[in-house]
Amino acid sequence: MISIVCPVYNEQQSVGLFIKKMKEVMQCKNVGFEFLFIDDGSDDETLRTLREEKRNTPQIRIISFSRNFGKEAALTAGLKYAKGDAVIPIDVDMQDPPELVLKLLDEWQKGYQIVLAKRVDRNSDSYLKRLTAKGFYYFHNKMADHKIPENVGDFRLMGRVVVDHINELPETQRFMKGLFSWVGFKSSTINYARPCRENGESKFTFWKLWNLAIEGITSFSTIPLKIWTYIGVIVALLSFCYGVFIIALALLSGIDVPGYSSLIVIILFLGGIQLIGIGILGEYIGRIYMEAKQRPLYIIEKEY
Repeated sequence: MISIVCPVYNEQQSVGLFIKKMKEVMQCKNVGFEFLFIDDGSDDETLRTLREEKRNTPQIRIISFSRNFGKEAALTAGLKYAKGDAVIPIDVDMQDPPELVLKLLDEWQKGYQIVLAKRVDRNSDSYLKRLTAKGFYYFHNKMADHKIPENVGDFRLMGRVVVDHINELPETQRFMKGLFSWVGFKSSTINYARPCRENGESKFTFWKLWNLAIEGITSFSTIPLKIWTYIGVIVALLSFCYGVFIIALALLSGIDVPGYSSLIVIILFLGGIQLIGIGILGEYIGRIYMEAKQRPLYIIEKEY
C-alpha cells in the first residue's frame, strides 16, 4: 500500500491533470495505493474539484483544513493520516514528475527506508530563487548539527518506520525538511531535472521563503546565539582597548581626543549590534513561546 500525500492550496487548475497522470503511473505497479489530499484552506474551487474527482477515483481521500495553516502543517497532517507502507509527499504542479514515483518505489524495494529525489537542474526556477536556495543550503549545513541534502525538497519516499518516528515528534514549530533528515535511516538518492510548472503559480513568496529559512536555521542550530556571544566579547575588547588608548593619550599629552562624529558613529554601531543580537534572541524566545502555548498545528474541518 502506497500513500501519495498531496498538500494543496488554490490548485483547482492542477489537481485534475495530476490525478490522471498519477493514476496512469501507479497502475504500472502491482501495488495498492491511495491519494491523500490535504486542502490547506483553499479559497478557490480546489475542494469541489477534488470531491468531483473522488467520485471516479475511490482511492482519493481528502482532509480539509478550517483555514490556511501552511504547507508544513499540511505535510504533518498528511503523514499522520497516511495509511501506506510507504509515503510519498508530492506537489500537484507537476514540477515533481509523477513517473519518478516508479523509480522511488524501485529503490524502496531494494531495502532503503528513505529515497530522496534530488534536483540536478533547476533552470525552471528564477536566478534569484536558485541563488537564495544555494545560500540557504550552504549556511544551514554549516551551522546545523544535522545537515539536509542540498536541492532536495519534500518530494521523496519514506518507509512506514520513518513516518511513524516523525509522527512521534511533539514540536509544533516544524521545519519538515530538517525533520526528514533528523530521523536518519538508510537512504538512497535519484536525480532528476525539474520541469516548469504546468498550471498556476507558486504560493511561496520571497518573504515566505525567507521566514522558512529562518525557521530552518533556528530549528536545528544554536550557533547564531553563540556567534553573537563571540561578537559581544570582541566588541567589548575593542572598546576596552580604545578606552585605554584615550586615557593614555590624555595622561601623556594632556590633550583629549577630539571626535564628536566618530563617537556618534561608534554609539550607533554598538546600538545596531545590540539590536541585531536582541532580534536573534527574540527568534529563539518566540519559538519557545509558540511551543509553550501547545496549540494544535492544524484544525480539520471535514474529511471526505
